[in-house]
Amino acid sequence: MLYVIKRVLGVMVTILFVAITVFLMVRLLPGDPARVIAGMLASPQDVERLRVQLGLDQPLWVQAGIFLTDLVQGDLGTSARTSNPVMAEIGARLPATLILAAAATLLSIGAGIPLGSWAAARAGKLPDVLISTFVLFGISMPVYWLGLMLIIVFSIRLRWLPAAGAGDGVYSLILPAVTLAAFSIAFIVRITRSSMLEVLRQDYIRTARAKGAAEGTVRWRHALRNALPPVITVIGLQFGELLGGAILTETVFGWPGLGRLLVDSIFARDYPMVQGLVITFALMFAVVNLIVDLTYRVIDPRVRYD
Repeated sequence: MLYVIKRVLGVMVTILFVAITVFLMVRLLPGDPARVIAGMLASPQDVERLRVQLGLDQPLWVQAGIFLTDLVQGDLGTSARTSNPVMAEIGARLPATLILAAAATLLSIGAGIPLGSWAAARAGKLPDVLISTFVLFGISMPVYWLGLMLIIVFSIRLRWLPAAGAGDGVYSLILPAVTLAAFSIAFIVRITRSSMLEVLRQDYIRTARAKGAAEGTVRWRHALRNALPPVITVIGLQFGELLGGAILTETVFGWPGLGRLLVDSIFARDYPMVQGLVITFALMFAVVNLIVDLTYRVIDPRVRYD
Protein backbone atom coordinates (compact mmCIF):
# COMPACT_ATOMS: atom_id res chain seq x y z
CA MET A 1 0.00 0.00 0.00
CA LEU A 2 2.85 2.37 0.85
CA TYR A 3 4.39 1.65 -2.55
CA VAL A 4 1.13 2.53 -4.31
CA ILE A 5 0.87 5.81 -2.41
CA LYS A 6 4.46 6.68 -3.34
CA ARG A 7 3.80 5.92 -6.99
CA VAL A 8 0.59 7.97 -7.04
CA LEU A 9 2.45 10.92 -5.52
CA GLY A 10 5.14 10.42 -8.15
CA VAL A 11 2.50 10.56 -10.87
CA MET A 12 1.16 13.83 -9.45
CA VAL A 13 4.65 15.38 -9.37
CA THR A 14 5.25 14.22 -12.94
CA ILE A 15 2.01 15.78 -14.17
CA LEU A 16 2.88 19.04 -12.41
CA PHE A 17 6.31 19.10 -14.06
CA VAL A 18 4.78 18.33 -17.46
CA ALA A 19 2.18 21.07 -16.97
CA ILE A 20 4.81 23.72 -16.15
CA THR A 21 7.04 22.61 -19.02
CA VAL A 22 4.30 22.65 -21.65
CA PHE A 23 3.04 26.01 -20.36
CA LEU A 24 6.47 27.56 -20.92
CA MET A 25 7.19 25.79 -24.22
CA VAL A 26 3.87 26.75 -25.79
CA ARG A 27 4.56 30.39 -25.06
CA LEU A 28 7.97 30.18 -26.71
CA LEU A 29 6.37 29.38 -30.06
CA PRO A 30 6.94 32.15 -32.62
CA GLY A 31 4.08 34.36 -33.71
CA ASP A 32 1.18 36.07 -32.01
CA PRO A 33 -1.54 33.53 -31.16
CA ALA A 34 -4.16 36.28 -30.88
CA ARG A 35 -3.40 37.41 -34.45
CA VAL A 36 -3.46 33.80 -35.73
CA ILE A 37 -6.79 33.05 -34.08
CA ALA A 38 -8.41 36.36 -35.05
CA GLY A 39 -7.20 36.14 -38.66
CA MET A 40 -5.06 38.41 -40.77
CA LEU A 41 -8.06 40.62 -41.65
CA ALA A 42 -8.94 41.38 -38.02
CA SER A 43 -8.44 44.92 -36.77
CA PRO A 44 -5.83 45.74 -34.10
CA GLN A 45 -8.70 46.42 -31.67
CA ASP A 46 -10.15 42.94 -32.25
CA VAL A 47 -6.72 41.35 -31.80
CA GLU A 48 -6.13 43.23 -28.56
CA ARG A 49 -9.60 42.30 -27.29
CA LEU A 50 -8.86 38.65 -28.00
CA ARG A 51 -5.47 38.92 -26.28
CA VAL A 52 -7.18 40.21 -23.14
CA GLN A 53 -9.80 37.45 -23.38
CA LEU A 54 -7.07 34.80 -23.53
CA GLY A 55 -5.15 36.39 -20.68
CA LEU A 56 -2.11 36.97 -22.89
CA ASP A 57 -1.84 40.59 -21.72
CA GLN A 58 -0.86 39.42 -18.23
CA PRO A 59 2.77 38.83 -17.12
CA LEU A 60 4.01 35.30 -17.62
CA TRP A 61 4.08 34.49 -13.91
CA VAL A 62 0.47 35.64 -13.54
CA GLN A 63 -0.58 33.45 -16.47
CA ALA A 64 1.28 30.51 -14.92
CA GLY A 65 -0.41 31.02 -11.55
CA ILE A 66 -3.87 31.15 -13.11
CA PHE A 67 -3.11 28.07 -15.22
CA LEU A 68 -1.88 25.97 -12.26
CA THR A 69 -4.76 27.08 -10.03
CA ASP A 70 -7.31 26.08 -12.66
CA LEU A 71 -5.44 22.80 -13.28
CA VAL A 72 -5.66 21.79 -9.61
CA GLN A 73 -9.40 22.39 -9.82
CA GLY A 74 -9.69 20.22 -12.93
CA ASP A 75 -10.24 23.17 -15.25
CA LEU A 76 -8.10 23.12 -18.40
CA GLY A 77 -9.55 26.34 -19.73
CA THR A 78 -11.51 27.17 -22.86
CA SER A 79 -10.45 26.44 -26.40
CA ALA A 80 -9.48 29.62 -28.23
CA ARG A 81 -10.44 28.00 -31.53
CA THR A 82 -13.91 26.60 -30.73
CA SER A 83 -14.79 28.49 -27.51
CA ASN A 84 -15.72 25.16 -25.93
CA PRO A 85 -14.28 23.89 -22.63
CA VAL A 86 -11.04 22.00 -23.22
CA MET A 87 -12.23 19.13 -21.01
CA ALA A 88 -15.35 18.74 -23.15
CA GLU A 89 -13.33 18.70 -26.38
CA ILE A 90 -10.89 16.14 -24.98
CA GLY A 91 -13.72 14.02 -23.59
CA ALA A 92 -15.38 13.92 -27.01
CA ARG A 93 -12.17 12.82 -28.79
CA LEU A 94 -10.69 10.58 -26.08
CA PRO A 95 -12.76 7.45 -26.83
CA ALA A 96 -11.53 7.35 -30.44
CA THR A 97 -7.88 7.50 -29.36
CA LEU A 98 -8.38 4.90 -26.63
CA ILE A 99 -10.09 2.55 -29.08
CA LEU A 100 -7.25 2.95 -31.57
CA ALA A 101 -4.54 2.52 -28.90
CA ALA A 102 -6.34 -0.49 -27.38
CA ALA A 103 -6.71 -2.17 -30.78
CA ALA A 104 -3.04 -1.55 -31.57
CA THR A 105 -2.00 -2.86 -28.14
CA LEU A 106 -4.05 -6.04 -28.55
CA LEU A 107 -2.49 -6.58 -31.98
CA SER A 108 0.96 -6.00 -30.53
CA ILE A 109 0.47 -8.46 -27.68
CA GLY A 110 -1.41 -11.03 -29.75
CA ALA A 111 1.25 -11.10 -32.46
CA GLY A 112 4.42 -10.04 -30.65
CA ILE A 113 4.53 -12.56 -27.79
CA PRO A 114 3.72 -15.70 -29.86
CA LEU A 115 6.11 -14.71 -32.66
CA GLY A 116 8.90 -13.90 -30.19
CA SER A 117 8.38 -17.19 -28.35
CA TRP A 118 8.31 -19.13 -31.61
CA ALA A 119 11.51 -17.46 -32.79
CA ALA A 120 13.24 -18.30 -29.50
CA ALA A 121 12.10 -21.92 -29.67
CA ARG A 122 13.59 -22.20 -33.17
CA ALA A 123 16.62 -19.97 -32.72
CA GLY A 124 18.93 -20.04 -35.74
CA LYS A 125 16.43 -21.85 -37.96
CA LEU A 126 14.38 -20.53 -40.88
CA PRO A 127 11.37 -19.31 -38.81
CA ASP A 128 13.74 -17.32 -36.59
CA VAL A 129 15.43 -15.76 -39.62
CA LEU A 130 12.09 -14.80 -41.20
CA ILE A 131 10.75 -13.32 -37.97
CA SER A 132 14.00 -11.40 -37.38
CA THR A 133 13.69 -9.94 -40.89
CA PHE A 134 10.14 -8.81 -40.12
CA VAL A 135 11.37 -7.26 -36.87
CA LEU A 136 14.03 -5.26 -38.71
CA PHE A 137 11.45 -4.05 -41.21
CA GLY A 138 8.89 -3.17 -38.53
CA ILE A 139 11.35 -1.18 -36.43
CA SER A 140 12.89 0.69 -39.38
CA MET A 141 9.87 1.91 -41.35
CA PRO A 142 8.24 5.27 -40.50
CA VAL A 143 4.63 5.18 -39.34
CA TYR A 144 3.41 7.70 -41.91
CA TRP A 145 5.05 5.78 -44.79
CA LEU A 146 3.43 2.50 -43.76
CA GLY A 147 0.08 4.22 -43.41
CA LEU A 148 0.29 5.69 -46.90
CA MET A 149 1.35 2.33 -48.37
CA LEU A 150 -1.57 0.56 -46.72
CA ILE A 151 -3.97 3.20 -48.03
CA ILE A 152 -2.60 2.80 -51.58
CA VAL A 153 -2.83 -0.99 -51.49
CA PHE A 154 -5.99 -1.73 -49.51
CA SER A 155 -8.03 1.42 -50.11
CA ILE A 156 -7.10 2.68 -53.58
CA ARG A 157 -6.02 -0.48 -55.43
CA LEU A 158 -8.04 -3.26 -53.79
CA ARG A 159 -10.85 -1.06 -52.41
CA TRP A 160 -11.26 -3.37 -49.43
CA LEU A 161 -11.02 -0.84 -46.60
CA PRO A 162 -11.82 2.87 -46.14
CA ALA A 163 -8.90 5.27 -46.48
CA ALA A 164 -9.87 7.77 -43.79
CA GLY A 165 -12.38 8.66 -41.13
CA ALA A 166 -14.27 6.48 -38.68
CA GLY A 167 -17.61 6.24 -40.42
CA ASP A 168 -17.37 2.57 -41.38
CA GLY A 169 -17.03 1.18 -37.87
CA VAL A 170 -14.52 -1.60 -37.34
CA TYR A 171 -13.47 -1.49 -41.00
CA SER A 172 -12.21 2.06 -40.49
CA LEU A 173 -10.17 0.87 -37.52
CA ILE A 174 -8.20 -1.88 -39.27
CA LEU A 175 -5.66 0.16 -41.27
CA PRO A 176 -4.80 2.73 -38.57
CA ALA A 177 -4.56 -0.01 -35.91
CA VAL A 178 -2.21 -2.12 -38.04
CA THR A 179 -0.13 0.95 -38.89
CA LEU A 180 0.13 1.99 -35.26
CA ALA A 181 0.89 -1.54 -34.03
CA ALA A 182 3.62 -2.43 -36.54
CA PHE A 183 6.53 -0.94 -34.59
CA SER A 184 5.25 -2.28 -31.26
CA ILE A 185 4.82 -5.80 -32.66
CA ALA A 186 8.41 -5.81 -33.91
CA PHE A 187 9.76 -4.45 -30.63
CA ILE A 188 7.80 -6.91 -28.48
CA VAL A 189 8.95 -9.80 -30.71
CA ARG A 190 12.57 -8.80 -30.16
CA ILE A 191 12.23 -8.46 -26.37
CA THR A 192 10.22 -11.68 -26.04
CA ARG A 193 12.74 -13.65 -28.09
CA SER A 194 15.67 -12.32 -26.08
CA SER A 195 13.97 -12.96 -22.72
CA MET A 196 12.85 -16.45 -23.73
CA LEU A 197 16.33 -17.42 -24.89
CA GLU A 198 17.75 -16.32 -21.55
CA VAL A 199 15.16 -18.30 -19.58
CA LEU A 200 15.56 -21.43 -21.73
CA ARG A 201 19.23 -21.55 -20.69
CA GLN A 202 18.41 -21.69 -16.96
CA ASP A 203 19.07 -24.78 -14.83
CA TYR A 204 15.43 -25.33 -13.85
CA ILE A 205 14.50 -25.60 -17.55
CA ARG A 206 17.11 -28.33 -18.03
CA THR A 207 15.80 -30.02 -14.89
CA ALA A 208 12.22 -29.98 -16.20
CA ARG A 209 13.38 -31.54 -19.45
CA ALA A 210 15.43 -34.16 -17.58
CA LYS A 211 12.31 -35.16 -15.62
CA GLY A 212 10.58 -35.92 -18.91
CA ALA A 213 8.31 -32.87 -19.18
CA ALA A 214 6.93 -32.31 -22.67
CA GLU A 215 8.77 -29.65 -24.66
CA GLY A 216 5.60 -27.66 -25.11
CA THR A 217 5.01 -27.64 -21.35
CA VAL A 218 8.58 -26.56 -20.72
CA ARG A 219 8.38 -23.69 -23.19
CA TRP A 220 4.91 -22.35 -22.58
CA ARG A 221 4.28 -23.14 -18.91
CA HIS A 222 7.73 -22.77 -17.35
CA ALA A 223 9.77 -20.58 -19.69
CA LEU A 224 7.21 -18.11 -21.03
CA ARG A 225 5.80 -17.05 -17.66
CA ASN A 226 9.27 -16.31 -16.31
CA ALA A 227 10.15 -14.46 -19.51
CA LEU A 228 7.11 -12.17 -19.33
CA PRO A 229 8.12 -9.48 -16.74
CA PRO A 230 10.51 -7.58 -19.07
CA VAL A 231 7.97 -7.99 -21.88
CA ILE A 232 5.27 -6.40 -19.72
CA THR A 233 7.57 -3.46 -19.06
CA VAL A 234 8.00 -3.00 -22.79
CA ILE A 235 4.25 -3.24 -23.38
CA GLY A 236 3.66 -0.48 -20.84
CA LEU A 237 6.30 1.73 -22.43
CA GLN A 238 4.97 0.93 -25.89
CA PHE A 239 1.57 2.25 -24.88
CA GLY A 240 3.21 5.64 -24.51
CA GLU A 241 4.81 5.16 -27.93
CA LEU A 242 1.37 4.30 -29.33
CA LEU A 243 -0.03 7.55 -27.97
CA GLY A 244 2.81 9.45 -29.65
CA GLY A 245 2.45 7.47 -32.85
CA ALA A 246 -1.29 8.12 -32.79
CA ILE A 247 -0.58 11.76 -33.62
CA LEU A 248 0.86 10.79 -37.01
CA THR A 249 -1.50 7.86 -37.56
CA GLU A 250 -4.62 9.87 -36.82
CA THR A 251 -3.41 12.63 -39.12
CA VAL A 252 -2.71 10.23 -42.00
CA PHE A 253 -6.03 8.40 -41.66
CA GLY A 254 -8.17 11.33 -40.57
CA TRP A 255 -9.02 9.48 -37.36
CA PRO A 256 -11.06 11.77 -35.05
CA GLY A 257 -8.92 11.35 -31.94
CA LEU A 258 -6.70 13.39 -29.65
CA GLY A 259 -3.66 13.17 -31.95
CA ARG A 260 -5.42 14.88 -34.82
CA LEU A 261 -6.91 17.42 -32.41
CA LEU A 262 -3.41 18.21 -31.12
CA VAL A 263 -2.08 18.85 -34.63
CA ASP A 264 -5.03 21.11 -35.47
CA SER A 265 -4.62 23.00 -32.19
CA ILE A 266 -0.88 23.56 -32.71
CA PHE A 267 -1.49 25.08 -36.14
CA ALA A 268 -4.26 27.25 -34.70
CA ARG A 269 -2.07 28.39 -31.73
CA ASP A 270 -4.79 27.17 -29.39
CA TYR A 271 -2.77 27.42 -26.15
CA PRO A 272 -5.35 25.97 -23.73
CA MET A 273 -6.09 22.98 -25.98
CA VAL A 274 -2.41 22.15 -26.59
CA GLN A 275 -1.69 22.34 -22.86
CA GLY A 276 -4.70 20.18 -21.99
CA LEU A 277 -3.84 17.54 -24.59
CA VAL A 278 -0.19 17.22 -23.56
CA ILE A 279 -1.20 16.88 -19.90
CA THR A 280 -3.80 14.26 -20.87
CA PHE A 281 -1.21 12.23 -22.81
CA ALA A 282 1.23 12.45 -19.89
CA LEU A 283 -1.43 11.36 -17.40
CA MET A 284 -2.44 8.35 -19.48
CA PHE A 285 1.18 7.30 -19.90
CA ALA A 286 1.88 7.63 -16.16
CA VAL A 287 -1.25 5.67 -15.19
CA VAL A 288 -0.40 2.85 -17.61
CA ASN A 289 3.12 2.60 -16.18
CA LEU A 290 1.67 2.42 -12.66
CA ILE A 291 -0.66 -0.40 -13.72
CA VAL A 292 2.26 -2.24 -15.34
CA ASP A 293 4.32 -2.01 -12.14
CA LEU A 294 1.46 -3.40 -10.08
CA THR A 295 0.91 -6.20 -12.60
CA TYR A 296 4.42 -7.53 -11.88
CA ARG A 297 3.17 -9.04 -8.61
CA VAL A 298 0.57 -11.10 -10.49
CA ILE A 299 2.97 -12.33 -13.15
CA ASP A 300 5.97 -12.94 -10.91
CA PRO A 301 5.19 -13.81 -7.25
CA ARG A 302 8.87 -13.25 -6.40
CA VAL A 303 8.39 -9.50 -6.77
CA ARG A 304 7.87 -7.68 -3.47
CA TYR A 305 7.10 -4.02 -2.84
CA ASP A 306 8.39 -2.41 0.34
